[in-house]
Amino acid sequence: MPADEDDATQPPGPTRPGAAHPGLTRDALARAALRVLEREGLAGLSMRKVAAEVGVKAASLYWHVRNKEELLDLLNDALMADAEAPPRTGDWRTQLRGYCRRYRAHLLAKRDAAKVVAGRLAPGPHLLRLMEDQLDRLREAGFSPADSAMISYLLGAYVQGFVLQEQSPMAAAETTGAGRREVADAAAERFRTLPAAEFPNLVAMADDLTGPDLDARFDFGLDRILDGLAALLPPDRR
Repeated sequence: MPADEDDATQPPGPTRPGAAHPGLTRDALARAALRVLEREGLAGLSMRKVAAEVGVKAASLYWHVRNKEELLDLLNDALMADAEAPPRTGDWRTQLRGYCRRYRAHLLAKRDAAKVVAGRLAPGPHLLRLMEDQLDRLREAGFSPADSAMISYLLGAYVQGFVLQEQSPMAAAETTGAGRREVADAAAERFRTLPAAEFPNLVAMADDLTGPDLDARFDFGLDRILDGLAALLPPDRR
């Protein structure tokens, strides 16, 4: 099977093509994939480019990962290597809010990170550390084991989904150089000029729909999630 087919799955063990390269490790592959991701984005990430980054032929990678999806599993954990949990101070709402804000900032700081991690459950050592810490805080706050597990998923999905939308173009104009504020203002003007008899709410709420920045939108959604989670706790622990 050609080594340059990124989606190809290679057979396990010694039947894999090519030769094992001394010194090449899964950790080294993950670090190389991070560099390629930052330079070329997820669309430009390939087995061949990662192999070139570490100075080997693509066939050598198949001794460590079977295909590009396994490489993305490694990359998923590597992206969390420098993620930091918030201080363990304040009540549970303060700590979870800190977790989500830090996670959002972390994903925004790394090119296409949200595209890699969204929906992927491939826990390596870095992700395991963060998961254990977050679950411990949830249990300490008084959430049941089942609720703690669901909350951990919910918060991760909220942050990842928000960042995916945040990093997607709002309209074609943004892809040709317009800023996000400029696009939003243009939408607001479009709402204001609609026939008021047919679209009374869009006309009246033009500024409300387009005015808040992304920080305000993120915090609004997060606070409503936290409000809902409080209902799972006894009144004295909310």
